[in-house]
Amino acid sequence: MNNFADRAKIYIRAGKGGDGHISFRREKYVPNGGPDGGDGGNGGDVIFEVDEGLNTLTDFRHIRKYVAEDGEKGGKRNCRGKNGQDIVVKVPRGTVLKEFESGKVIADMSGDNTRVVILEGGKGGRGNQHYATPKMQAPKYAQPGQPAKELNIQMELKVIADVGLLGYPNVGKSSLLTKVSNARPEVANYHFTTINPHLGVVDLDDAKGFVMADIPGLIEGASEGVGLGHDFLRHVERTKVLIHVLDASGSEGRDPIEDFYTINKELENYDAELAKRPMIIAANKCDLIFEGDESPIDKIKAEFEPKGYKIFPMSALTGEGIKELLYYTSTLLSTLDDKPVVFEREYFDEFVDDVTEPFTVEYDDKAKEYVIEGPRIEKMLGFTNLESEKGFVFFQNFMKDNGILKMLEDLGIEDGDTVRIYGHSFDYYK
Repeated sequence: MNNFADRAKIYIRAGKGGDGHISFRREKYVPNGGPDGGDGGNGGDVIFEVDEGLNTLTDFRHIRKYVAEDGEKGGKRNCRGKNGQDIVVKVPRGTVLKEFESGKVIADMSGDNTRVVILEGGKGGRGNQHYATPKMQAPKYAQPGQPAKELNIQMELKVIADVGLLGYPNVGKSSLLTKVSNARPEVANYHFTTINPHLGVVDLDDAKGFVMADIPGLIEGASEGVGLGHDFLRHVERTKVLIHVLDASGSEGRDPIEDFYTINKELENYDAELAKRPMIIAANKCDLIFEGDESPIDKIKAEFEPKGYKIFPMSALTGEGIKELLYYTSTLLSTLDDKPVVFEREYFDEFVDDVTEPFTVEYDDKAKEYVIEGPRIEKMLGFTNLESEKGFVFFQNFMKDNGILKMLEDLGIEDGDTVRIYGHSFDYYK
């Protein structure tokens, strides 16, 4: 188990729908009372919500199970069961929720996603009062509540910054951040991990400011998860521009050009898309370069300018060259999409059709409707949003593939007739 408070695994479960009730009116002078079984209540949803006061996932290392309340069973005398209570899970902005096994994104709590229903509670079952037909006036069948959905979730916090600082330890990244966002009250020190990614707000006169992140800890082998590598790289995934800080003076005894290639290789191994982001080179520690030496700045320029990189000689200590670097970064950001990088949803509930489960297709004389019902239909509806175009197309294909349309035609259905499926009514058109 690593010590990072920016990752956590939790189990979530929505509420099960309450079962419908089977009962019959028992009144003194009514010898054969009709059915009066009430519907079950709906199970509670599992909802994730951004809480601006949170900036780590520490709490989720202590509480790992989040369960919404089940719906109540229906009662006699048409009494509907109570709905189960939702459970609201509060997370810091920037939290990405992934399905644990596949690693697919379920939701990214960033941008406009401040409140998202991750699991819907099961629908309550219908009581036997709904199943009375002229042929069967005392139905002994009520609908069970839909089962509870559950998920194991991997949560990851990914910093929301426009600009990420890359570079080996001690090249001056944190000195640069401190300098450019000097003593501003809005500079947040986010204690995401034991290595503290720092976020700084850079304010500029006559130009748009931006958020810059220095996340220490990238070392060789990072993309294989060595050291703090993965945790570092996860935080730069949202950035739009990367500033690669090099120690131009070589004061630590390393070659800045070699450093650049080593770190970029790690970046590429982790995520090829990330390596394609616009990158600026900040050649730091110019104050430690003495005249008379062969200029390391010239060497860096000769190596990287032909490859299209913009190089800014600077000193985080004296402030030399910093202004030019920041204004260029701001200009570059203004040419890019200013919407935050939000990860798209990749994981959807999978509906697995169980052909052994029964269903019926009948004509209801009294209501003059064609009725389709049974556990298999109910299960399919639990996974299908009929309000959405995609959901409706899926539903139509399900009807066709399972021979339901043919069964309706065999019963003599005509254009304009009504089809009823558990609370949904449609006009039939071929």
